[in-house]
Amino acid sequence: MDPVTLTTDRLLLRTVGPHDTDAVYDAVQDPDIQRWTTIPSPYLREHAEGFTDQMVPDGWADGSMFTFGVFLPSAELVGMLAITMRSLGVGEIGFWAKKEHRGNGYITEAALAASRWAFTDISLDRVEWRAQVGNTASRAVAEHAGFTLEGTLRSAINNKGVRRDCWVASLLPSDLGLPSTAPYLPTPTPSSPSGV
Repeated sequence: MDPVTLTTDRLLLRTVGPHDTDAVYDAVQDPDIQRWTTIPSPYLREHAEGFTDQMVPDGWADGSMFTFGVFLPSAELVGMLAITMRSLGVGEIGFWAKKEHRGNGYITEAALAASRWAFTDISLDRVEWRAQVGNTASRAVAEHAGFTLEGTLRSAINNKGVRRDCWVASLLPSDLGLPSTAPYLPTPTPSSPSGV
């Protein structure tokens, strides 16, 4: 699939390439990004080069991972967001924000735009968010974007060789007023009549 560009009221979401290597490398020197994400730590320039030169274009080419750099209209990098395919109709969203751009809703805005694109253009029926338990900033983004928290998965993330518990949440097309590609039959709530 060819990379796409998305726009929101305040942001431009586009693929990244070699011309973005320096910006990615500089941003990911932030200890919080290295702590809470599964990127290598220490994060070397060669890691940034592998990401922008190979991992991102390969993911778009084979449809396994759709990565967007999140930019202001000035072309300043705000953060990074990717939707990684997990199974038929299901993708997992991941993101980080530069320290100086946290807390202003940019990544929430980007997550909504990318999820809407995933539902309408690549026919996903579920976007999952996962984060290590304790990553309250990432959880706040997911909740502000309308993801429904579904629980805690034990030992579900391997972060730098250590298995950790993670929170999991989901966003469905119906949460954004969009149709699903496949019928969805939710579990009846306790107050709903159930079949026998």
